[in-house]
Amino acid sequence: MDDFSSGRRENVPARVTVHEMDVSSPAFRKLVGSSGFDIVVHLAAQIDVRKSVADPAADAATNILGTLALMEGIRASGKQTRVVFSSTGGVLYGTFTTPPNLETYPKDPESPYAISKLSTEYYLAYYGRVHGIPSVSLRFGNVYGPRQDPHGEAGVIAIFCGNILSGKPLTVFGDGLQTRDYIYVSDVCDAIYRAAEQTLPEPERLDSRAFNIGTGAGTTVLQLIEGLRKVSGAAAEVVFAPHRPGEQQDSFVDAGKAAELLGWRPKVGLDRGLGLTFEWFRNSEKSRGG
Repeated sequence: MDDFSSGRRENVPARVTVHEMDVSSPAFRKLVGSSGFDIVVHLAAQIDVRKSVADPAADAATNILGTLALMEGIRASGKQTRVVFSSTGGVLYGTFTTPPNLETYPKDPESPYAISKLSTEYYLAYYGRVHGIPSVSLRFGNVYGPRQDPHGEAGVIAIFCGNILSGKPLTVFGDGLQTRDYIYVSDVCDAIYRAAEQTLPEPERLDSRAFNIGTGAGTTVLQLIEGLRKVSGAAAEVVFAPHRPGEQQDSFVDAGKAAELLGWRPKVGLDRGLGLTFEWFRNSEKSRGG
């Protein structure tokens, strides 16, 4: 299911049944309630921190009410469908912790986006304890890789790849020393698959079925730029802009729990991941005649 506000139909295999609708719509809730799914991978979200700051109500309508539509649909179905939820490890813990963050660290989000993700985790814990619907929250670092849109709400790596290929400067917000945990998309897919298949811990506290998914290493924006310069062979001019409200300075996670209980570990290092990503963007540009 997708409303294709950011996704593309051509990225979905032809054999897959696609329902085009909004996650918070009554039609979606009805679909979930009547389909009897074994597993739902819940990736639908408003993902832009800046948009959440500008319009918290719209952010909550998609991220919180959309999840409630999903969970009420599952409850109506009478089936114990497992839900794998894409949460965030990047901004969930806020600025009052010292990374790498563990799942049990206090959560004090700085943006409506992160608040909506944390609120959703509380709802999922409620549905697990009260209604017996199993769920697992994967707290992703900054996901990047091929097919990410270099426009609009995309991650910084996709934006930088697009700018390098079009000869535009790379805009750095703040001092460029802020750190993030960049995790390659194939490692994220592996984590989702494992979370859908593995036996889960008992649904006790909020963090019982939550797993950080990241590399455990903090990479600054300036280090990221140097890595992209290396794989692209481009000089890549840098311009600085003011820090953006709602964005924290340092964020990276400890993924030891995922290694222990899901058997998951990241396989693609940053240098290799940047190379694979930039090569995909370069080939994509060539195929469009750019």
